[in-house]
Amino acid sequence: QLYREARECLTLLSQRLGSQKFFFGDSPASLDALVFSRLAPLMKAKLPNGKLQQHLKSLQNLCNYCTSILSLYFPWDGGENHPPPHSAGLAYGSEAEEDPHKRRKQLLSVLVGLVAMLGYAFLSGIISIQRGSVGPAGRQPVALEEEEEEE
Repeated sequence: QLYREARECLTLLSQRLGSQKFFFGDSPASLDALVFSRLAPLMKAKLPNGKLQQHLKSLQNLCNYCTSILSLYFPWDGGENHPPPHSAGLAYGSEAEEDPHKRRKQLLSVLVGLVAMLGYAFLSGIISIQRGSVGPAGRQPVALEEEEEEE
């Protein structure tokens, strides 16, 4: 049933796309990013059961859609073009010499990402800090005792 629904979804996407370059005309929208993020791995990955992949490959406009986006936005991956080799890295013999601040930039980007995720978690209420009174050792707050009595 899951495969049947997935095939139906692919067919509906194909019908909606029609002969357009993107779902809403000549320029990509967020829907295009979402659809591409699902279709490209399905089209390119080697899967143990290829039923869905075969169905996708039979929908030529969706295949052309993925290939077009790959060659347009990822030319080194989906198209014929490959990224130019780093001549500086070859001249000096290592990537560390090519960018001496690479490690610092990586660490800084990880820290910024971590701070952003924690900030989002606090602001959205996923994580909250509650301060309670500290009583004598072995004594639990009243709220926890009431919950235990209800159980």
